[in-house]
Amino acid sequence: FIDRDSVTRSQAQGLTLIDRSDFGKIVDVAIVLGGDGTMLSVARLLAPYRVPLIGINQGRLGFMTDIPLHQMLDSVSAILSGEFLPEERMLLQSTVVRDGVEIAHHLAFNDIVINRGAMGQMIEFEVFVDNQFVYSQRSDGLIISTPTGSTAYSLASGGPILHPTVPAISLVPICPQSLNNRPIAINDSSEVEFMLTRGIDARVHFDGQAHCDLMELDRVLVRRYRNSLKILHPLGYSYFDMLRQKLHWGERLL
Repeated sequence: FIDRDSVTRSQAQGLTLIDRSDFGKIVDVAIVLGGDGTMLSVARLLAPYRVPLIGINQGRLGFMTDIPLHQMLDSVSAILSGEFLPEERMLLQSTVVRDGVEIAHHLAFNDIVINRGAMGQMIEFEVFVDNQFVYSQRSDGLIISTPTGSTAYSLASGGPILHPTVPAISLVPICPQSLNNRPIAINDSSEVEFMLTRGIDARVHFDGQAHCDLMELDRVLVRRYRNSLKILHPLGYSYFDMLRQKLHWGERLL
């Protein structure tokens, strides 16, 4: 099956086209050609159905799409023959609450980011974990990241790199107006509550692909999603090899 929006009419000859919204009900495995952005959107779409993904890199970095395009045929054939390394990765689910009413629900594979909007002014907010007050903060925002997202915006903002199998959620401030606010990692069974106490123009973003405008006293509730996502890697895949390649870490001297 081919996503109807991914090919032109002339390319569709002899192919079975289906709407993207129907993929999870039909397919057993999804082969994703593109970059990490494509992988993010497909991950959120198929996570409710627990459809495993195979990522083919046609983008730039390719932290999640780990199979190079020139190796696609050999790697995919081997994986479909049962030769693969499975890896389970967590997602986040979020609810935006305004005046006691839930106004938005979204999933995120990388991160949920609350930040200042077009006005460019800092925002003020409070953070709670499992109903326990953590801190109040004045900054450009906050990144709530999965281990998968720890090599994305979180890393650029000074957050830690978390191995994909680590059961943790990281909270990373964005340009806090304080020397004392530092990133923190919490158990993935925790619920994070963000409350905007002051902010003329603030937004919450989900994987950088969807967003919701926030008003003062809005709350964003974040917890681990009930389903994990399975990624199928070719045999020989190594997370640390990938990090060295993508982040240009030093190689072994001997």
